[in-house]
Amino acid sequence: MEALAVTSGPRPLPTATPADEVSRLVAQAVQGDLKAFEALYRGHVGRVFGLCMRMLADPDGADECTQTTFVKAWENLARFEQRASFSTWLHRIAVNEVLGRQRKGSRLRRHLEPVEDMDVHADPGPQDPTVAMDLDEAIGKLPEGARNVLVLHEIHGYSHLEIGQMLGVAEGTCKAQLHRARRLLRQRFTT
Repeated sequence: MEALAVTSGPRPLPTATPADEVSRLVAQAVQGDLKAFEALYRGHVGRVFGLCMRMLADPDGADECTQTTFVKAWENLARFEQRASFSTWLHRIAVNEVLGRQRKGSRLRRHLEPVEDMDVHADPGPQDPTVAMDLDEAIGKLPEGARNVLVLHEIHGYSHLEIGQMLGVAEGTCKAQLHRARRLLRQRFTT
């Protein structure tokens, strides 16, 4: 068994901010450095997967969208202009992947899921310890439009204007979908 090296004394302060480090890694990855891109991947894969998972409510679909997001990021890295942060750029790619998957799925289904089909009044019972952990499940049961807006606005902090541009809908539609999502969640957890 190998012994762990123990260092004493204070550690030196990092010389680069996290944003500077990401910029350095992006520059190296643009030059073809796979280890730099791997570091970018490892630093961002969790948040990208979380975004995809919350929007799709499907682990397999979220995994596929996450993988495709990073493949597209690698292929288009030279076009990344660094006007926005790398994570924002990745999130835009991920959102586009999720929306494409949802459009493809809706073309296959050819119908919308009516709100009445949701079991928003189900009572898990006062003794059920999973009530506190049901938020992700409840978000996953929201209608697609309401779920997308809720995830992008409340979890990832995008404005209604930005969400409208991403989803290709009016800003007012985003506000209405967010209101709908909040109402459905409130009904789910207060009944």
